[in-house]
Amino acid sequence: MYKVDLLPDPKEIAAIERRRNQEQQRQSRIFNAKCRIIGVDVQTLDKQVQELKVKERAEKANNEAYDAERLLNDRITQMLEQRQEQLAQSLEKAVQDFRDQHQQPHTCRDFDLNDPEALKKDKPARVGDEDLRCGPASLQKFAGEDLNEKERKKMQMDLTKKWFLDQIEERQRTQRQAKYADNLNDKKRVELDERALHLSAMEEECRKAISLATKNYNEALALEASELKRLRNQQEQDDNFAEIYNHLTGDILTENPAAATSSYGAQRVIPDRWKGMSPEQLQAIWETQEQQRQEKQKLNEQEKQMEVEWDKQRVLAARASMTLEQQEMEMNKELRKKLDLYNQQLSKEQKAHLEYLEKEVYTNNPTAHFYTQFNTTSR
Repeated sequence: MYKVDLLPDPKEIAAIERRRNQEQQRQSRIFNAKCRIIGVDVQTLDKQVQELKVKERAEKANNEAYDAERLLNDRITQMLEQRQEQLAQSLEKAVQDFRDQHQQPHTCRDFDLNDPEALKKDKPARVGDEDLRCGPASLQKFAGEDLNEKERKKMQMDLTKKWFLDQIEERQRTQRQAKYADNLNDKKRVELDERALHLSAMEEECRKAISLATKNYNEALALEASELKRLRNQQEQDDNFAEIYNHLTGDILTENPAAATSSYGAQRVIPDRWKGMSPEQLQAIWETQEQQRQEKQKLNEQEKQMEVEWDKQRVLAARASMTLEQQEMEMNKELRKKLDLYNQQLSKEQKAHLEYLEKEVYTNNPTAHFYTQFNTTSR
C-alpha cells in the first residue's frame, strides 16, 4: 500500500488550538503569584460590574415605563371619575325634575295626615249625642255630656224633693224608736237594780263562807309547815351526825394508803390524798438505787478495760502502718531504679536508630534540579 498524506481535520485543529489557549490562560492565572495569593479574577469582576450596570439600566427603564403607565392610568381614572360625577349630577337632576312634575305633596296617599289645612277641612268631632260616628270605642261621647240639660235638672229637683221627704219620715221614725227604747231602758234598769241587791246579798254570804274556809286552810298549812320544819331539822341533825362519823372513820383521818391509789394504774397516786411512801417502799427504792450504783460501777470498769484494749490496738496499728510505709518506700526506690535503667536503654536505642537513618537511609540528598520538575503544567 502507498502511504497517503491526509489533510488534517480543521475542526480537530481548532479544538487543539482552543485547548492550548485555555491551558496557557490557566497557567497564566495559576503561575501568577498575585492572582493565586489574592484570589481575585479582575476580568470576572469587571464583567459582573458591567452586568450589574446593564441590569440597573434595565430596571431604571422598567421603572420609567411603569411611571409613565401609572401617570396614564391616573389621567384615565380622573377622566372616569369626572364622567361619573357628571352622570350622577345629571341623574340627580332628572330625579328632582320627576319629583317636581309627578310627585307633588297633594298626590301622596298620606297627604291627609300631613295637610296643614286639615283642621279647616275636617268635620267636627260630633254633631250631637246621637251622632253615628260616636261608637263605644270612639272616646267622643262621655257621661254627662248630653243636650237634655233642662229635663235632667228637672229630674234632679224632683229626686232631691223626694230625698227630703224620705229624710223627714226617717227622722220621725227614728224619734219614735228612740222613745220606745228609752222606756225599755228604764224598765231594764229597775230590773237590774233589783237583781244587783239580790246578788250583793248572795255575795256577802259567799264572802263569809270563803273567809271561814280560808282560815281553816291556813291553820292546816301552819300545822303542816311546823311538822315539815321539825322533820327537816331532824334530817339535818341526822346528816350532821353521819358526816361526823364518816370523817372520823374515813380515809383522810385514818390515812389509809389505799385511798391514794389512782384508777389509771397501781404505780400512779392521787396527789391530794397521798400521805407519803411506806417504809417498805422506801426500802425497795434504796435497794434499787444500790443495785443501780453497783451496775454503773461495773459498766465503768468495763469501759476502762475497753479503752486500754483500744489503746493497745492503736499502738499496734501505728507500728504496722510504719512498717508498711518503709516497705512501700523501698519498693518505690527499686521501681525508680528499674525505670531509670529502662529509659537509658531506650535513649541508646533511639540514638542508634537516628545514626542508622542518617548514615544508611538518607544518603541521597535532593539537588536544585529536583525541584524544577514541579509546576510545569496546570494539571
